[in-house]
Amino acid sequence: MSKDKKTKLSYRDAGVNIDAADEALGQMKEVVKRTFDDNVLCDIGSFGAMYQFDPSGFEEPVLVSSVDGVGTKLKIAFMMNKHDTVGIDLVSHCVNDILVQGARPIFFLDYLAFGKLQPGVVVDVVRGLATGCRYAGCALIGGETAEMPGMYAEGEYDVAGTIVGVVDRKKIVDGSTIQEGDVVIGLHSSGLHTNGYSLARKICFDVAGLAHSDPMPGVGMSVGEALLEPHRSYAKVIQVLMKIVRVKGMAHITGGGITDNLPRALPPGLGAEIDLGAWEAPPLFKFLQEAGGVEEREMLRTFNMGMGYLVAVAKEDEEKAMTALTQACEEPRVIGRVIAGDRKVVYRGSLRYAASH
Repeated sequence: MSKDKKTKLSYRDAGVNIDAADEALGQMKEVVKRTFDDNVLCDIGSFGAMYQFDPSGFEEPVLVSSVDGVGTKLKIAFMMNKHDTVGIDLVSHCVNDILVQGARPIFFLDYLAFGKLQPGVVVDVVRGLATGCRYAGCALIGGETAEMPGMYAEGEYDVAGTIVGVVDRKKIVDGSTIQEGDVVIGLHSSGLHTNGYSLARKICFDVAGLAHSDPMPGVGMSVGEALLEPHRSYAKVIQVLMKIVRVKGMAHITGGGITDNLPRALPPGLGAEIDLGAWEAPPLFKFLQEAGGVEEREMLRTFNMGMGYLVAVAKEDEEKAMTALTQACEEPRVIGRVIAGDRKVVYRGSLRYAASH
């Protein structure tokens, strides 16, 4: 081929639109800056995000970090073309993970990847991230938005993030002081949070044959709305509780349900007995169990069943903890107690469900 007949290609010809990325960055700047505090020492678009940590108030500050994604819950956002809540899901999940160890979140970084970048979708996702950060009291100081043609199906993307928090070493909550007879208090979830969606989607769309716009039986909202309900952050209420009582252990109920997550908070030689009659699981879970023919044991190991976060306190602190949580507008439930065992959960009774809407 002669030199003058050679094809001239641009990055856009390969599927990467730098102009679209610049447009998205321009739209998201103001949203992100609302999460900044005086400790943020960088602007949006810097190569590295800088945060000046203030150690005052800490004797031995320990940084605590976690990274996670939203998982197949994103499939529901794609179906509904609704992208302003998945960022809340991501931040809340990460914040709750470090909260378990008593850490206060200080900053968050995100990673957002597209096959074909859509500026409006980017802005919606980042708006959700900023909302989650503002609620948790941390700054959204950096991230990466990547366009990778051929990596994702048309209209799809993935999002992940990293949270960094801090706790005084002497105030780390690691479960080591938990004793037999301590009580387990549960805090309600807001739907499925970010786990169990592969099974939930199979039941709703493949087995029950529902569309995202159909009414979710017994729930009072559409299938899509019920499944896309944002993941709760427990940061504010737990920070209040820790000032009032000695919190001995905590568990964020994510993948694996109570069955696999509560044991992570227990020291060797101890287990937990959970009374399934102590709370009513939301109707959403009843539909999933009945429509999918899912055994109770499988439900408890897949979904949070309406209990998104568990706290262990001494029996003598039970009343004080319950009062503090109630005054913080929670509806706490004492759902179990610590028993002798080898980091196993023993269930008593059977699941109960709230009345359908």
